Amino acid sequence: MAKNNDYDANSINTIGVGTSVKGDIISDGDFRIVGKLLGTIQSKGKVVIGKSGHVEGDIICKNADVSGEVKGSIKVEELLSLTATSKMEGEVHTSRIAIEAGAIFTGNCHMSNRNETEKGKK
Repeated sequence: MAKNNDYDANSINTIGVGTSVKGDIISDGDFRIVGKLLGTIQSKGKVVIGKSGHVEGDIICKNADVSGEVKGSIKVEELLSLTATSKMEGEVHTSRIAIEAGAIFTGNCHMSNRNETEKGKK
């Protein structure tokens, strides 16, 4: 008999190209956005904003890679990476940040150790 698993800890959730979501998202797994999100995303995993991705709202996660556009605040427990194609406007709270040449970042950045960043999430 086949085993029915409704939950896969390794699954990656996606908002695809041409898709627009309005509302808040809470996820235990990783999340990839190459469409548009108007709202907050909270993930216990990694959030990836692809080149065509656009987020207007807050992002709260363990790690984040941004190649698209973000307008809002980002709270990252560990590492935030802004690639050369990224456009970030807003408040950043993170333990570590990597910004490639060509990235556009307008806003404030607050860096602290991991425990202080986790407290800022609550």
